[in-house]
Parts: sequence; C-alpha cells; structure tokens
Amino acid sequence: MEIDARAPKSYIAGPDGNVLTEANLPSSDTVRWVPRRKAELIAAVRGGMLSMGQVCERYGLSSEEFLAWQDALNRFGLKGLRATGPRYDRRPSNARSGRSHPEPACGNCGAAGSG
Repeated sequence: MEIDARAPKSYIAGPDGNVLTEANLPSSDTVRWVPRRKAELIAAVRGGMLSMGQVCERYGLSSEEFLAWQDALNRFGLKGLRATGPRYDRRPSNARSGRSHPEPACGNCGAAGSG
C-alpha cells in the first residue's frame, strides 16, 4: 500500500504542542485574531492539514496577510503575532531614560553631565 505524502493530514502538533485537528481550528467566522489562533492556522498549513489557499478562503484572509503572519512568527515568535507587532524603540538609550544628553557632558554643546 502506497501512502500519498501530499494527502491532507487529519491531525498535527499545534503551536503549543497539543494535537490540532480541523475540528479544533478557529471558527471560520473568527473576527478577533489573537496570536494563538494565528499560530494555529500557520501550523495547519505547515503541517499539511490545509493549504494556504484553503485557509485564506475559509477565513477571508489575503495571502499577503497570511504570509505576514507567518513571517512575524518566524522572526519574533508568538509575540510577533500581536496586533501591535513587536515593539521597536529606535531612540538611543539615553533618550529612553529621559536624559537629553549622554553622560559625561555633550562635547558639542556642553549641556548636562559633570564635565
């Protein structure tokens, strides 16, 4: 008996390690996409339970949105799937601390610092 490796799987390991089946995937009318639900759909596609096209059609997602979720999960883990996304603070560390100039005194203007 030959097994078709492309046949959909009836269950896979979910993002939390528990068994994930089509029956416990998010409802097709889901509106609030929390990180866990996004990760479950990504796991379903990666595990071969559903194709990306099936997920996008069933849940009303664009392929770009699904791929963005997948990229965020790859890069940042579950935190990357938050609606606000990962936080980036590009200000220098002294700006985050509330100081206007680094210690010691600023060489350009002499402000702040001891000197």
